[in-house]
Amino acid sequence: MTALRDTAKAKLNLTLEVLGRRDDGYHELKSLVAFAELGDAVELEPQDGLDLLVEGPFATALRGDNLILKAALAAKAIYPALKLGRFNLTKTLPVAAGLGGGSADAACALRLLSRASQGALDEASWRELAGGLGSDVPACLLNRPALMTGRGETVTPVRRFPPCAAVLANPGLPLAAADVYGVLVSSDLAAPPERPEGTLDFGGSFKKLLDYAARRGNDLEPAALSLAPAIAEVLAALRDCEGTHLARLSGSGPTCFALFATEREAERAAAMLRAVHPNWWIEATMLMPN
Repeated sequence: MTALRDTAKAKLNLTLEVLGRRDDGYHELKSLVAFAELGDAVELEPQDGLDLLVEGPFATALRGDNLILKAALAAKAIYPALKLGRFNLTKTLPVAAGLGGGSADAACALRLLSRASQGALDEASWRELAGGLGSDVPACLLNRPALMTGRGETVTPVRRFPPCAAVLANPGLPLAAADVYGVLVSSDLAAPPERPEGTLDFGGSFKKLLDYAARRGNDLEPAALSLAPAIAEVLAALRDCEGTHLARLSGSGPTCFALFATEREAERAAAMLRAVHPNWWIEATMLMPN
């Protein structure tokens, strides 16, 4: 069978509200997420057995069990007749960067397995499987702008997300999400919402998106800054770029992003930042619409 290919797109938390700690040890979240055009390349060659080859600029940064293999074995456990194969991962996103890279890789593997074994499982089963792999995997499986709630397992697509561009900047250091959550204090947490929000509909308006995001922040930012003060320099550099409308930490960091109205503005800002900060990982990209 011909090799199947997909992209594990970088996930940006445009907002991230931490509403409190749950009885199960997770945190209650509300986060608007969007996906960039760039990401890790994942390929599946369907065949007997299971194997994984990792290459790319950030391949050596991966440590421990890989979520692609975990996802494949979990799917096989549910559906023993599922055909697996050889996965090839080209790791182009930084590791432990706040971009959902490992979760996106796992979700990508599930999508490829679904294509390779059409009808093996229904959509609800794939979503349930994704939820068992990690809090970010359901959103990454959906792979479109959405509101994440609960610990991340509840994913509601948003309507008419506007076209816009972004610059991503990482100072070149990893930051584990568990460490960031571990230093959260009560003053970092958002107040619980007074009433649940309906389905978000931005009407294709960049201004409406900015207005929504401006009223909310990333509640992990103070904790992340306490562990990685270099984040402050990244945010300041992004905010100083011509055309920046919003600059913020993504997820638990340390990657930060700035939103721009056009791809040309983002590419110009990225070029300027690379000239000043040649050791940072900097990319200009478009955010995927609905």
